[in-house]
Amino acid sequence: MGDSRPVYLRIADDLRRRIDEGGLAVGDRIPSRSELKRAYEASDQTVDRAVRVLKAAGYAEGQFGRGVFVTDRAPLGTLLRSTGAVDSPFAAQIRCYGGRGAPGGPGAPGASVPGAGEDAALSRDATPARDTTLTWEATSSETPAPAPIAERLGIGTGEPVLCTQYEYLANRHPVQLATSWEPLTITEGTDVALPERGPYARRGVRGRLAAIGVRVVRARELVGSRPATTPEAEALGCAAGQCVTVVERTHFDGDDRAVETSDIVVRADRWRLEYTIAFTS
Repeated sequence: MGDSRPVYLRIADDLRRRIDEGGLAVGDRIPSRSELKRAYEASDQTVDRAVRVLKAAGYAEGQFGRGVFVTDRAPLGTLLRSTGAVDSPFAAQIRCYGGRGAPGGPGAPGASVPGAGEDAALSRDATPARDTTLTWEATSSETPAPAPIAERLGIGTGEPVLCTQYEYLANRHPVQLATSWEPLTITEGTDVALPERGPYARRGVRGRLAAIGVRVVRARELVGSRPATTPEAEALGCAAGQCVTVVERTHFDGDDRAVETSDIVVRADRWRLEYTIAFTS
């Protein structure tokens, strides 16, 4: 029985297979449109659609005036999610892979993430941590809660929240994005109203809210994936529509009231999430 898939998918799958098997290496140029047309007896539109599929999957990227080239898809590292790390948007350990692909151990030397507290570190096998500069940038603004965020926070749609958008950078290159929302009914008029300013700046959700008598006792994370939006793709260095991993995290106080919720976004092809699960007898 013949292959019933559309021609553009067959072309894309053939190119993916060549990349996965090493026939096309990182940095190699993808065959040109005319070459693909001849090889597959396909139209311009079909070939262009196949290449778009390849780009969206993170296998290739276009370089203006030069062509389309195979991209590096090796994992950059692992975001370690643990009780100590689930706090501020970037309070996680980041374990980067060395030249041979082996991850650095949890106890490997790391560079502290400014503001993320002692639970944030970067460990690398091949590159000394001191060679990696870790920073983050954040902007905050008051806004009415959109319906999905209001539902996560257990408040009414349109109620005021503080929205903080973060870019987490390694050597000035964004590797993680996050957006955090906090109900202003909890923090407005206090010293912790702005996460990045004031005497309790950059202490994470638990540390900041503890300063105003709110005890955060648990967090819930939902992990999913979706296509990257154009702004996310531009920030993370991937193609619009490429798959990103989204961690939807919400913090709760002792009364089971949601006090903060956030979306953490990373490239699905470059980062893995690692959860430590402790068993009790």
